[in-house]
Amino acid sequence: MPELHSVLIIVVATLVTMATRFLPFLVFGKGKKTPDMIVYLGKVLPCAIMGMLVIYCLKDISFLTAPYGIPELIGCAVVALLHLWKRNTLLSIGVGTVFYMLLVQLVF
Repeated sequence: MPELHSVLIIVVATLVTMATRFLPFLVFGKGKKTPDMIVYLGKVLPCAIMGMLVIYCLKDISFLTAPYGIPELIGCAVVALLHLWKRNTLLSIGVGTVFYMLLVQLVF
């Protein structure tokens, strides 16, 4: 790939990233009321995205062949229980992921 092409890709990616970061502040700057629809989406989208990620991660589990989805179910249980106990999303997802990887690599 020519150097100019690589540089142009980086410049375009940088400009698009900056635009998505700065655009909300330009559109909803200080003194302007945030529309109710945007406030609503800010409340419901985080949970909806987490739900979609869970479904995406568990969609290919085969309960008919070994290990029958056991590591995935144990990993989900660890995430859920740890989150109920500590109420820390980052901790529960991180520990659950590490626990799942250990199960897959060392046990199953």
